[in-house]
Amino acid sequence: MTTNQNGNISTDVSDFLLNCFARSPSWQLSISLPLSLLFLLAMGANGILLITIRLEASLHEPMYYLLSILSLLDIVLCLTVIPKVLAIFWFDLKSIGFYACFLQMFIMNCFHAMESCTFMVMAYDRYVAICHPLRYPSIITDQFVVKAAIFILARNVISTVPIPILSSRLHYCGRNVIENCICANMSVCSLSCDDVTINGPYQFAGGWTLLGTDLILIFLSYSLILQAVLRLKAEGAMAKALSTCGSHFILILFFSTILLVFVLTHVVKKKVSPDVPVLLNVLHHVIPAALNPIVYGVRTQEIKQGIGRLLDRAWY
Repeated sequence: MTTNQNGNISTDVSDFLLNCFARSPSWQLSISLPLSLLFLLAMGANGILLITIRLEASLHEPMYYLLSILSLLDIVLCLTVIPKVLAIFWFDLKSIGFYACFLQMFIMNCFHAMESCTFMVMAYDRYVAICHPLRYPSIITDQFVVKAAIFILARNVISTVPIPILSSRLHYCGRNVIENCICANMSVCSLSCDDVTINGPYQFAGGWTLLGTDLILIFLSYSLILQAVLRLKAEGAMAKALSTCGSHFILILFFSTILLVFVLTHVVKKKVSPDVPVLLNVLHHVIPAALNPIVYGVRTQEIKQGIGRLLDRAWY
């Protein structure tokens, strides 16, 4: 027990309790089944995609390596959030350790930023493929993918690691019930008896700087791609070019749309149940992860053929 700078008595908190849907407890049962099915779909589809890209020599190309990075990020995000949420729903296991909570906070913030950055690199890959096709093999190489992976990791770890550090250094005055299904930064910080004015603005500014920069560069890439496509004269060239970008563009829509809805519900939070943003925050960790590999698997002929050959070998 210590006294903080405001003179309040602070009791050391060893764990937190995640109080999911405190105002709508009936939601837990109704969404537990679809959430578990989405989790299994996300894990299975991303696992199959990773195995297919690993075993099929024809898929050992930079574009598919980038897709592998996206699948790995989705798997980690799902494993970080969904099993704990299901344990709360099914077994009422609300407790999460003090440091485990801040580790979850770090992974969620960092890996979402890494996913956004991966979409940006994938947009650049499509830009080079369509706008500079003759130079594509010399620009988008295996070395490019390695450098891009290092950049994705370094930029987002350095940018997001202060969020859990700032939160973990606060004094928690005995209150340990988080009104959320996950260890979201501000949900945890609201339990502190210290001044938290720096925590919210840092996450807001840092998050929107990272995501905003990525979205601007993605928009710029697709604007240049659209200009190049409109200049194509060969029959069927426009459809082929748009098809190569279609899967990637759909994935970006999945990622950004649910994020936008989540932000809008916070803006109008007085008009919606406080549990709605909590639900959207959980779904944001599983819906894109479940749909990303399916979209690429359905729309990319090479991946469909690779999965087919993989299933044939497994069957026989």
